[in-house]
Amino acid sequence: MIKTKKITLEEPALIEALQQRKAIGAEALYDMYSSSLLGVIFKIVADREIAEDVLQDTLVKIWNSIHQYDATKGRLFTWMVNVARNLAIDKLRSKDFRNHSKNQDIENHVNAIDEQRNTTYKPELLGVKDLVEKLKPEQRKIVELVYFQGYTHVEVSDELEIPLGTVKTRLRMGIMELRKYFK
Repeated sequence: MIKTKKITLEEPALIEALQQRKAIGAEALYDMYSSSLLGVIFKIVADREIAEDVLQDTLVKIWNSIHQYDATKGRLFTWMVNVARNLAIDKLRSKDFRNHSKNQDIENHVNAIDEQRNTTYKPELLGVKDLVEKLKPEQRKIVELVYFQGYTHVEVSDELEIPLGTVKTRLRMGIMELRKYFK
C-alpha cells in the first residue's frame, strides 16, 4: 500500500485521537512530527541508523504516555521534543551505544591501516584467542570483555555484577598468566 497524502490534525484533535488510541492518531503523529523529531534526535546521537531507532522508541513512548501530557504546561510538540531528547540522551549514555561507538571507531581505524599496509588482523592466527581460552573461566570472561569487546572495567563490573576491585584483580592475574607464554 502506497500512502499518497499525509494526515494532519489540529493539536486538540491529535491529542484526543492519541488518548483514545485511534489509528488515525498514530498516523497523524508520524506524518506531522516524525521528520522534526528525527532531526532533534539526530543532532544528539549523530548516527542516522541509531537516530531512526530512537525515533521509533520516541513514537512508541508518546503513544503509550500521552496521558502524561499536560496542555497547561506547554504545547504538544514541546512535550514530544522533550521525550525525543530524553530518549536520545539516554541512548548516548547507554553501554551498548558507547561500545558501538568505540568498536566502530576502532574498526574504521584498523581497516584503514590494513588497507594501507595490505594486511589483515586475525587474532585466531596469532594464537591469542587460544591462549585466552587456557585462562581460568573468571579471568577469561573479563579478558574477553575488556580486550575483545571494548568494555571498561566499570562496565565489566556492572555486566558481571562483581566488585570493581575483583574485576581489576582477575584481569591483572589473567594478564600475568598470559605473559608467561611470551617469555
